[in-house]
Amino acid sequence: MLVPEFFLGLTIGLGFWLWQKVQMYRFLGRIPPSLRSQSSDVALPLIPRLRHEITSLKEHQEELQQDLENYKNLLEMAPVGYLQVDEENQLLWCNQLAREMLYLQRWQPGQVRLLLELVRSYELDQLIEQTRDRQQSQIREWIFHPSVENAAAILEIKPLAVRATSLPLSQGKVGVFLENRQSLLELNQARDRALSDLAHELRTPLTSIRLVIENLQDRLQPPLDRWVNRLLHEVDRLIYLVQSWLELTRLENNPSLELNRQPVELRSLIAKVWENLEPLAQRHKIQLIYTSSEKLWINADESRIYQVFVNLLDNSIKYSPPEGTIAVEAKVVCTENSSSGKASKPLNLEINIIDSGVGFSEADLPHVFERFYRGDQARSRPQQAENNSTTTIVGTGLGLAIVRQIVLAHGGTIKAMNHPVTGGAWIQIIFPESVANS
Repeated sequence: MLVPEFFLGLTIGLGFWLWQKVQMYRFLGRIPPSLRSQSSDVALPLIPRLRHEITSLKEHQEELQQDLENYKNLLEMAPVGYLQVDEENQLLWCNQLAREMLYLQRWQPGQVRLLLELVRSYELDQLIEQTRDRQQSQIREWIFHPSVENAAAILEIKPLAVRATSLPLSQGKVGVFLENRQSLLELNQARDRALSDLAHELRTPLTSIRLVIENLQDRLQPPLDRWVNRLLHEVDRLIYLVQSWLELTRLENNPSLELNRQPVELRSLIAKVWENLEPLAQRHKIQLIYTSSEKLWINADESRIYQVFVNLLDNSIKYSPPEGTIAVEAKVVCTENSSSGKASKPLNLEINIIDSGVGFSEADLPHVFERFYRGDQARSRPQQAENNSTTTIVGTGLGLAIVRQIVLAHGGTIKAMNHPVTGGAWIQIIFPESVANS
């Protein structure tokens, strides 16, 4: 009778042992491969290995925490402001400089509050949303007007010129670097005032010098008279530079100043401009081609728009090769209704001026409308002298800057590109809501 009981006990013991093995293998199957023992039959070495891995993870976590603290300390001492928001635009953290720039006295480290409750800035909100939507870094500049609860402090707080650079982060978060550009703005304004004052002071003596040179012209015989003629040309160039600088300053300070808007027929205006520039163009056998499907009128200040086309076409002549062509294309562009996708009024006037030169260099394109910027002279047609030019734009570096300010004063936009077909310089001007057909 003992033998069957023995075998029964042995069977139960073996079954229990097999059940433990199965449970152990299932447990090992849930453990990452890096933590499994080299010998699956031996479970005892697993516990020390787990302890070692847990210790390593704790050390790594401490290192990451230390790195995070170091980065926070670096950002706290950085010469630029920094703030970070989550996917719901709640302010997670910002450094001391950002708190000072945005007047975040109500926010304390550790708080999580909506950024809109702390900073009333449409530009900052839009920058963050664009960064999150496009998943690309964005740059924006604006004048920040702080809002404070204390009415007495309003008079003491001044607007601040801010430049923000955003960066998309994980989980919908966005980081924003803030740069205080107020001192740079004030420096530029002081420079402009000083140069304008200097230009005013130079205008009178230059006019006097020109009168003296004109008197000398009638009294000197060849070959001495050619030096006087050259001196007269250089004085005229200085006078034009002074006048251009004063005009540019006046336009920048008050863009809408002296704008006498009236309907102007575009084809006739271009014809008048080309009639003025035609002697220079004929000298190099350059032709103008004007194309438009209809007779177009623009509501603008005729004298100012005339100045725009004189500057642009004179520039195109200078940079076009002999026997080249300059194309002026004008057309009406309908704006699209964002909700329906259909064209709707008002109508915009698009004007494209394309020359047959070698175009702008890639380095010049972002700067062609900046004052005193002189681009790559290699693209210019070799010329004996610029005295034949009607406007001496190339010599001043202010012509395109003035053009841009006049276009902006009319509510338009101007852009410099290289034409994909001809390879020449391509200036595109768009005047919104200013077209009348006849």
